[in-house]
Amino acid sequence: MTQPVFVPVPAAGAVRPTTPVAPPVPARPKVGLQRGPHRTGGPQHGTPAPGAGFALTLAARAVAALDFEHEHDSHEVALGVALLAAKRASLIGRGPNLDDVRTAMSVLGLVPGESVSDAVAQPFRGLGHSYVRQRAFVDAVSAERLVALA
Repeated sequence: MTQPVFVPVPAAGAVRPTTPVAPPVPARPKVGLQRGPHRTGGPQHGTPAPGAGFALTLAARAVAALDFEHEHDSHEVALGVALLAAKRASLIGRGPNLDDVRTAMSVLGLVPGESVSDAVAQPFRGLGHSYVRQRAFVDAVSAERLVALA
């Protein structure tokens, strides 16, 4: 709010003139936001899928119907099923659904209602603790095999 001209204003309270500032120069795009013309692929690169994390929820529900010889194996088996389900969904070009989880379970030889022995759970051991093992586990199943079961 302005003050009348007859009211004394101390020097510290006086309005100072401003200097005009030039508009900012457009910045270069950040390196992390740039996309290359081609996506690298092949072993150990994975296949991104939208909403791939939902496969973990679906796999946990499906694996809960299995009986395990050692119950501590259920987490690792659910992770393996989710990884394959996410791979299958990404190959088709969509997010994972229950059909992807069922296909992954059939590829892995897991049948709901049957017991999962120690020998069947052996390939899943350590998946939750090693990204390299996860990539190797997923790369061991061919894309053609996953999509052919559609």
